[in-house]
Amino acid sequence: MIRRLRRSAPRWNPTALAIVADRARDPFRVLIACILSLRTQDTTTGPASDRLFAVAATPETMLKLPAPRIARLIYPVGFYRTKATVILGICRDLLERFGGRVPDTIDELLTLNGVGRKTANLVVTMGYNKPGICVDTHVHRISNRLGYVKTRNPEETEMALRAKLPRRYWIGYNDLLVSFGQNICAPISPRCSVCPVTTLCRKVGVTTRR
Repeated sequence: MIRRLRRSAPRWNPTALAIVADRARDPFRVLIACILSLRTQDTTTGPASDRLFAVAATPETMLKLPAPRIARLIYPVGFYRTKATVILGICRDLLERFGGRVPDTIDELLTLNGVGRKTANLVVTMGYNKPGICVDTHVHRISNRLGYVKTRNPEETEMALRAKLPRRYWIGYNDLLVSFGQNICAPISPRCSVCPVTTLCRKVGVTTRR
């Protein structure tokens, strides 16, 4: 299934985080873009990241901006005022506890206020090219829809994938399935007629399709 999805992926629109990561391979930019992406569509996350990084792209320069300025730069991402405060807190933590460097382990990343397992795994994989499994709604839904796992929430899905998915697929699994979910395997009425893995998919929970 992964081989088929990889062959089709170049025809799909890339995710906003993939674009940020490909441009610079900067863990800090990946981390901040991940924060911006929470509860926000890619069409909003990408431009907001560009506006913010054009003004400040390091913890040091970010801390020179007041929270209202950051909020204006990232608007209209979801919870933009709260995220502005979270970003400043993360930047202070990075400078005080990590010498300005973004940690490269999930355990250390999880000590940063506002960073959950999804964000930590994305930073590890996209920022440092190290194995990790990031599970968002797309990855959780599609992994279950395919019949590869049978889990109730993203946390269970991450642990199930860590136990079952060969390690060589971990790094690109999130970006591949998010792009697949955004372009083909929609939450409601997926486009099964043009899906490259439709013959391999168990279509668990699918009631209508195109």
